[in-house]
Amino acid sequence: MTRVRPGSGPRERQLARRGHASEPAGHLPEGTFVRPLEGHPDDRGSFTEIFRACWPTGVRPVQWNLVRSRPGVLRGVHVHVKHADYLVVLEGQASIGLRDLRDESVTSGRAAVVELDGDAPAAITIPPGVAHGFYFHSRAIHIYAVTEYWDPEDELGCHWSDPDLGIPWEVSPRALSPRDASAPPLSVLLRDLRARRADRAPGAGTSGARSIGSAGRGPIARPGDTSRPGGRIPARRTPPPRP
Repeated sequence: MTRVRPGSGPRERQLARRGHASEPAGHLPEGTFVRPLEGHPDDRGSFTEIFRACWPTGVRPVQWNLVRSRPGVLRGVHVHVKHADYLVVLEGQASIGLRDLRDESVTSGRAAVVELDGDAPAAITIPPGVAHGFYFHSRAIHIYAVTEYWDPEDELGCHWSDPDLGIPWEVSPRALSPRDASAPPLSVLLRDLRARRADRAPGAGTSGARSIGSAGRGPIARPGDTSRPGGRIPARRTPPPRP
């Protein structure tokens, strides 16, 4: 069974008082969905549908990727300005750390960890503006879909252990990429994310975009579709980095 572990910072307590934590899904940033997937086993093995266009996932994928990870690997923390992710762990166990960096979100500042297990598969949708990191407890395989082709301008990150993230990690990573190991603090990520969003705002150069907040920590909220896939697909400039 998929488990959601909320953060315990001031932002979580504030949102709980407002009634946003009445159920597990309420511990997630707005627009983040976890969908259990139904397996159909028989004496040959099993069959599981992982995606249908008619499901209310909040994503319209343009690309799928497959990733293998060794035990103790942590990937992240990353955030995207434009694209949403749709992720399924096929084998192994993973902790998905989340933090809502969107000022306009009703769950801005919320943090949580979602536990996924390939033996009880579930799909998680992560919208733009929600920072995320993936820790793998065992050898694992996961697949993920994206709503935009890779663009280096859409790749931002911060160090996974920054206490200002408020993510309730219970992990001790043994392997990170050089990029993730040397990632800047959350304050730098927020500055860069704010600038990228301003560049994409209507009338950029004459008026600013809504800012991304840095105050508070925490998890949870009423789910809502905040992804906005579509628009012109950016040309791939260089081969994408490993996630």
